[in-house]
Amino acid sequence: MTRVTRAVINLSALRHNLSIARRHAPDSHIMAIIKANGYGHGSVAVAQALNQADAFGVACLDEAITLREAGIAQPIVLLEGVVHAADLNLVRGYQLELVVHHPVQIGLLEQDSGSAIPVWLKLDTGMHRLGITPPQVTEMLQRLGQLEAVAQPVRLMTHLANADDRQDDTTPQQLERFDSATADLGLQTSIANSAGILAWPDTHRDWVRPGIMLYGVSPFVDSSAAEHDLQPVMTLQSELIAVNQQRQGEPIGYGGTYRCPADMPVGVVAIGYGDGYPRHAPSGTPVLVNGQRVPLIGRVSMDMICVDLRDCPKAAIGDPVVLWGAGLPVEKIASLAGTIGYELLCQVTRRVPLDYQYDIV
Repeated sequence: MTRVTRAVINLSALRHNLSIARRHAPDSHIMAIIKANGYGHGSVAVAQALNQADAFGVACLDEAITLREAGIAQPIVLLEGVVHAADLNLVRGYQLELVVHHPVQIGLLEQDSGSAIPVWLKLDTGMHRLGITPPQVTEMLQRLGQLEAVAQPVRLMTHLANADDRQDDTTPQQLERFDSATADLGLQTSIANSAGILAWPDTHRDWVRPGIMLYGVSPFVDSSAAEHDLQPVMTLQSELIAVNQQRQGEPIGYGGTYRCPADMPVGVVAIGYGDGYPRHAPSGTPVLVNGQRVPLIGRVSMDMICVDLRDCPKAAIGDPVVLWGAGLPVEKIASLAGTIGYELLCQVTRRVPLDYQYDIV
């Protein structure tokens, strides 16, 4: 028997979420972020479904090459750039765009004699991860402007560190730093991530870069996806493979961390941390059995979890189970497991097939 666990990917929801980004930033070009295998949704299928995006952003060369070799024609931006001179020929060969975030990367281009590559110069305005400092902008642009290996004009970007918290004052501070360094340069710019698109309209510039919102997850610490009209794209689902009657006091699962408070039916679901379900999800984490919420009980195993079926007494072997997605936001599961929705989506393992569908009801 083939494993019943699968991730259903609603491509109509993906396109809907792109339309929400356009609605919020109608005057901006959209660079859809599809790194990390499209946040676990399959980068090629995601790119094909998001064919109305103006460009795609990925982390590295391997991700970009996968898209190009699958026939994706839109501009593709390498958000981390490259650190080896030999990679520049691959950038040209696959017609990619390059983010430059460190003077060493400019040095690579200064030593290169190939054809011109489109370049984005990244500023560090407060994230303190990648990017040149604002005082370096003039010098770095002058260096880039002298190079035949760089297509002119260069574009500018930065990344928001705390935009997911609408009460935090870091975003306006970053915006002020960015504008002070770039306002008179007349170059195209990009600032907004998903949170910026939805909550910080002053960050909408020539380009916006939606990521997590495309996959139907709220980027904010204090709101759900539904509040922003975002639809879940991935529904992780499985089936009951056993229903057992257990007596009061019986331990369930490894370590016996849960003991039955009464005589009760216990369901076993064919999913576990080997599939990407979070091992640290505690007892009480909700699961949908036949659309009915029931709680996880006991420890998550590699291949199975157990659930309390007292509120779903007619449940039987083969009945459908939803772990997150339609009817059960991934943010809820992530919060209970002490992580974020991004991680849960990205860590679904390769043994879980992706089932692409449109207009899931």
